[in-house]
Formats: sequence, structure tokens, C-alpha cells
Amino acid sequence: MENKKNVIIIMTDQQRADLRKGCGYELDTMPFLDEWAKGGVDFENAYTPNPTCMPARVSMMTGRYSECHQVRTNHNLQDALYTEDLLDVLKKNGYVTALCGKNHSHRSSEDFDFHECTGHLGNEGEVNTTPDECEFADFLNSTHHMETHVPSPGGVEVQHPYRNVSSALQFIDSLDHEPFFAWVSFAEPHNPYQVPEPYFDMFPPEQLPPLHGTTENLEEKGDRYPWIRNVWEKVLGESVEERILRARSNYHGMLRLIDDQVKRLIEGLRERGLEENTIVIYVSDHGDFVGEYGLIRKGPDLPDVLTHIPMILKGPDIVPQGRRGSCFVSLVDILPTLCDMLGLETPLGCQGKSFLPLLKNSDIPEREFDTAYAESGFSGQYWNEHDGLTLPAEDTVSPEWDRFDCLNTWTQCGQVRALWKGTYHIQVDMMGSGYLYNRKTDPFELYNLWEEPDMQGVKNELLTELAAAMLKAADILPVPHKRYRTKVHPKGYWYQEWSCEDMGVRRMKAIGSRGLERV
Repeated sequence: MENKKNVIIIMTDQQRADLRKGCGYELDTMPFLDEWAKGGVDFENAYTPNPTCMPARVSMMTGRYSECHQVRTNHNLQDALYTEDLLDVLKKNGYVTALCGKNHSHRSSEDFDFHECTGHLGNEGEVNTTPDECEFADFLNSTHHMETHVPSPGGVEVQHPYRNVSSALQFIDSLDHEPFFAWVSFAEPHNPYQVPEPYFDMFPPEQLPPLHGTTENLEEKGDRYPWIRNVWEKVLGESVEERILRARSNYHGMLRLIDDQVKRLIEGLRERGLEENTIVIYVSDHGDFVGEYGLIRKGPDLPDVLTHIPMILKGPDIVPQGRRGSCFVSLVDILPTLCDMLGLETPLGCQGKSFLPLLKNSDIPEREFDTAYAESGFSGQYWNEHDGLTLPAEDTVSPEWDRFDCLNTWTQCGQVRALWKGTYHIQVDMMGSGYLYNRKTDPFELYNLWEEPDMQGVKNELLTELAAAMLKAADILPVPHKRYRTKVHPKGYWYQEWSCEDMGVRRMKAIGSRGLERV
């Protein structure tokens, strides 16, 4: 049998891109990951196409933007639209598949050949059998997704990342030399912000670096920012600052816990002689405020702290480069890149690009990776205080105001689009409101340059780039049903001269309502 490469995607949930020493942060939160990344490619400019769990995960699996795959919120699972996703492609090419950890995608856990699931509160399909596991599950459920002020019970071995790695190694040991795909999906460092000893107070609250953005910056960020801070003040009470500080401390501790489990997984591959033939991707679905602007979790719009994610690849045919700047990559690029690496055809409707040339550091196609694009919003108008909706009626807060869902009608309504190019980030909503930031001089986006006279040339250039990105992200599905042929570059590129005949690629036309045939 051909020696096919194995694939592991290690995905964290809600991990900020910049809180690692290897990214310039002053605290050493993830020492193993930083060192491991030196032997691969650690993308400095990796972005999520949507800073929301399910839309981002569906984008990774389908290579499609949320406006096209139609899972624009965490409540649209049944609406996923695509031809084939990563799981389909790998399974039909002989891969045995596993889900170890959090799912929260359009696929059911049973679609994988092996699955052992965990969630955020100990009750999302996971199996807890030992007394320590049951105690930990009860503890998680009692948190209401908030931060904890005592070490979590049960120690490291009941924590989900530990159990997820154990599941992955168990799956690998069950195989009989078949090629495999494992999605090792940690539910952390997403809230509830909790962590056991020895990680609790490993990064004490009083010793954390000062924040860059404060509540004084909220008004400049747009209406949704002071609104969500106001809700947090009601939910967290008079101790709001102390509680956010504790959440930050626990978040840092979770990063180190995750780091230790990534090390355990990589060492497990090495011990089994599989490391050299396994493509490992480390990535997150989106970021977290982690205290910036006086906020935690996520919610409003497309700020860099929520959209900028870690993305590291290491394995066969990947040239070690360590940190790689300038080029932009996205979660939507993972499917076409894996197809390219494995010699498989990319599904029709995939909107990402293969960044294999970046991994090989050769023959890099000009202009293909000079921007990143992101979307947010489930459409319609903005809701406000005059509409009669209330937080309790919308189940956004609990009746006791001790639970708050930062993803809600108010933070997710409307439409927002953003683009990153060079050192700039531009964001525009459906009403024409705009924000322009220079990430080099203002990495935490405190100063909106939208109206600055000397920035109008840059703004106009980026508005043109944003419009072009939105048009490129328009869906080719369904393809025309008569005569017209849809031309799509097999690697997702836009600026490279090519012809279907020269590359042995066939164009597509539709047959029936969902069918396709190659012509």
C-alpha cells in the first residue's frame, strides 16, 4: 500500500494569537509549542474567517466562508452548504478518521470512525465514569461558563486536553497501518476559565502584564463595545475588575496546560515512529479579548484580538522556517492545502487557497497571500434599546444574572466585513461605518484612522481590496445549469495565468439541483 501521510489537526478554542513568548509576549505561556514551531512554519499573520466557534469550524472543514456555507451563527448547524468537506475527501481516499474532543461543527460525532467527545461543561456528549471525572463534570457545570477562583478538582488527568490526547493515542494504537486523520480538538482555553494545580496561579493575577486597551477606549471602538461592557458590569458586579483579572490568570494557566498536552501528543507520535510521516497542524478557531478594553470572551465585530489566530504546521515536505511574516493565511486555506499536500482534488465550492508553496518556501505565487478576509453577522438591521428586546427574554442572561452569552442577538446582528493587508486592518459594516487601524504602530487598535486626512489614500486602496475580497468570496454554488462553465483554479488562486487544458483540469457544469459533472 502507498505510504500515505497521516494528518492531525490540533485545534484550541478561543486562543489569542499573541500570548506566547515566541510571538513577543513577555510571559512564557507555551514553551514547548514555541520550540516545536521552530522546526515548522509558524504563521505570523493567520486569521479566522469568522470569530465564532461553529462558523469558523465549518469554514475549516469546508474551505468556505460563512456567508456561503450559511452557518453564520452557532445556531445554524443544519444549514451547512457545500459539496464535499475535509472528512468526505479523506474518508473516500482511505483514511481512518477520529474526533477527540470538542466538535461544534456541521458533522455529527458519529461521522468519524472513532470519537470520544468532550465539551465545556462536562455534559456535552462526554462519558464520565470515574469518581474524579464525575466530580470534575459537576464542577464545570456549576461554573455557568464563568471564571473560577479556586483550583479545579481532580488534577490534570480529568482535564479535557489530557483526556483528548489519551483518546488520540488510543485511536492511533488501534490502527493496522492505515493512514489516519485525527481532529484533536481542545475545548480550552475557552471559558469557563478554570485550571487545576499546578497551573492555578502559575501566572498570578497581580503579576500579569498591564493591558493595552482599557474601558476608556470603548467608545472609539463602536456602539457594541460599551454595550457589552455594560452587561459585563451587571453580570460580574462590583468586583468586575478583580474577576476579569482572575479570568486572565486562569486563561494563561490553561495555555500552559494545553502546551504540556501538545508535548505529550507529539512525544507519543515520536515514540510510535509516526512523527516523520504525519502532518501536524496547530490552530485555533478564533481569539479572546482576555481583558483588553475591559472585556473577556468575544462578541462584537472583527477586532484583531478576536480574528488573529495561531497557525503552525510541521511535518513531511514542510521546510522549517519558524516564524513567517508578511504572507496572510486563513482557516479556509487548510482544506485546499491538505488536498495539495496529499495529491487529492479540492472539492468544488472551496474558497480557500493552497499555501503549500509557503510551506515549501519556493515558487510562491505573487499576490495570492497578501490579504486576509473575515466576515461576521447574521444580517438584518442593528437591534437597539428601542426595540423592546430584553436580555433575559432572549436567554442572553440567566434570571439570576450569573450567566451571560456574549454571542447574542445584539452582538451578532447586521453584517460586518474586514480585510488585512500589510500593516493595515480595515472594517466596514452594512451602514457604511468604518474603522482603519495601523497594526504596526497601533497593534491593539486604539486609534481609528478612518477620518484622518493623510490616511484617505490608504483607506481608498483598502476599500477597493475589501470590495474585491467580498466579490471573490461570492459563492460559485450552484453552478449554472446550462451552457456556462465555471472556471476555478485547482489551488484556489486568482492571479496566476493558467488554462484548464494546460493543467489537466476540467471545468464544471451543473446537472440536477445539486449534482455536478466534469466536462
